[in-house]
Amino acid sequence: MIKCSPIAAAITVGLLSVSSLALAYEADWKRGRVYYRSVCTACHAAQAGGSIAPSTMTKSQWANYLEADKHANGKDSMRQYVSKAYRASIRSQNKAAEKFADVPDDELFQDIKAFVIKGAKDGDAPATCS
Repeated sequence: MIKCSPIAAAITVGLLSVSSLALAYEADWKRGRVYYRSVCTACHAAQAGGSIAPSTMTKSQWANYLEADKHANGKDSMRQYVSKAYRASIRSQNKAAEKFADVPDDELFQDIKAFVIKGAKDGDAPATCS
């Protein structure tokens, strides 16, 4: 029978805990703000008839909208606009798309989500598009 000392068990548990923490991504709302204002707002202002400020919806509405992943009244995917392929397609005319060209899609999506939730009508710091 193999005996395990309490110290060895504690070290094992500690290592497992640290490795699982390393997998969690903490969204960067500031990076989300830069991308949202530079890419999303710019496109909406130029092509969609006006920008959409985070403060136009509540946290719950933003969470539902992003979870549904339906952009332009369901015509396309919201995630499409944070993809590396999309950023590559606009990088020559958009500095934020160029700056964040190598950021993983899911991280950038989480960053934008953190920004709009923070800036929502009932968020910590309701945000306009200015």
